[in-house]
Amino acid sequence: MRRPRFVALGDSLTEGVGDPVGDRWRGWAALLAAGLAEEPVDFTNLARSGAQTRDVAERQLPACLALRPDLVSVVVGVNDTLRRTFDLGAVATRLDTVYAACAGRGALLLTACLPDPGAMLGLPAALARPLARRQRAVNAVVHALSARYGAVHLHVCEGDWITDRALWSADRLHPGERGHRRLALRFHELLAEGGTATGPAPSPDASSPAPGRAAGLRWLATSGTGWVARRCTDLLPQLLALAADELRHRARGTTTRLDLRTTTAISTALAALTTTERQEAA
Repeated sequence: MRRPRFVALGDSLTEGVGDPVGDRWRGWAALLAAGLAEEPVDFTNLARSGAQTRDVAERQLPACLALRPDLVSVVVGVNDTLRRTFDLGAVATRLDTVYAACAGRGALLLTACLPDPGAMLGLPAALARPLARRQRAVNAVVHALSARYGAVHLHVCEGDWITDRALWSADRLHPGERGHRRLALRFHELLAEGGTATGPAPSPDASSPAPGRAAGLRWLATSGTGWVARRCTDLLPQLLALAADELRHRARGTTTRLDLRTTTAISTALAALTTTERQEAA
């Protein structure tokens, strides 16, 4: 009888960025894998830094299915919101493809909704609001599809995930060791409630101190500079236009129109998936 197989899909959050062990990243998925059963499980982490939903659907999913997993985590979407090519309908279609393929093979899905990057980076409100709308829209899609495919879903988009800086790494975008341990522990609790996780729960205790302000400044002066430059050429022009639109609506007292626009986009994206399913069934 083969051991249970856990495959992790996604971006840098699942790759483990922010939780270094030696010369590699560990991360919440590896911490969770160690507590899924009394005996070791087969764990494969296919997540890669910078991945968008397209990368997961086109590259990671085929490799995942070839492994015949029993448990699959799919945590992705933030990088989509940070691109000028952001398309909620396309994001929904890709997530639906990934969820359906894994669930169709009998795998249990793990999903999560995430905080918006503007809040995490502490951007000015005018710039943060458009990013927040995008992330809320992605989270709404993830919520709906998680329910559709019976996923074990974790809410990470509010509460102390945002306010407790000790949970985050120096770059303010990825969890630090404490944050990764918190994610692993919460997923383990949800899986244990359903009888899926039978091994020891991950420890919440970190082996290294949380990064301070100096570490954040060092990150910004080194690798952070390149990250900011890439986002300035890719996202910033569009983000400035979105911020200007936001300010105009706030001045006129019509910001509810922006909320309605987001709600309509979510409904349209999900309705398109339902329409496609009906056509395929016919």
